[in-house]
Order: sequence, then structure tokens, then C-alpha cells
Amino acid sequence: MGLAALLLLTGCGGEAGSSRDNSAAAVDVAQVDDGKADCALAGAGEWARDCLVEQAGDMLTLRHPDGGFRRFRVLADGRGLEAADGAEAATLSILDDKRIEVVAGDDRYRLPARMAGSGR
Repeated sequence: MGLAALLLLTGCGGEAGSSRDNSAAAVDVAQVDDGKADCALAGAGEWARDCLVEQAGDMLTLRHPDGGFRRFRVLADGRGLEAADGAEAATLSILDDKRIEVVAGDDRYRLPARMAGSGR
């Protein structure tokens, strides 16, 4: 299952929608080799590779092992991701040049990414 979306994040901290500076880092969400992502659900402190990743067009769905899920829309306007349903907004942070972290409510996800210009 591949993730081929192009996300743009602004702000030096990598948080979606941040206006702390005018720099922009492009994030190309890379292939998820085993179709899973690391997640820490319902406020858990421990990370587990338990969430299934699905993408159809601009919709990204992260499925929880208990049957729950979160859907995100990949934005083309440079803000990254937004929650596709529900009332809780998504926050996106750059962890390093290979990963991003998405937080929605008490759920956290780490997804593989390739930063533009990183040469990787």
C-alpha cells in the first residue's frame, strides 16, 4: 500500500498551519512497506506498529486494531493534513527527515516521510 501524497508544511517547528517563519518544507509521504504505521492510541505512552494505512486519492485512513479509525484529507494548499471527519483537528509535526507525527485527539501516528531537499 503506497502513500504518494505531497504535503507542504510551514513553520520552523513543522507544525501544520504554523506561521512562525516563512520557510516551507515539502514532505513526500513515502511507501509504507508493511501497510502499517506506528501509533499510540487513546493517550497510550507506548508506541506499537498496529495501525493499518490506506490511501484513496486525497483520503488517508489509519485503522486501529480495535476497529476504530481516523480519516485525514491530504491538502493541496500547503497545510499538510486535516481531519476528514469528526470535531478534532489534526496537528502535524516533522520528527526528522524520515518521519512525521500526526496527532488527533488522544491518538498519535508516526508516518514515514521524505523531506524535499534532503537528498534521501
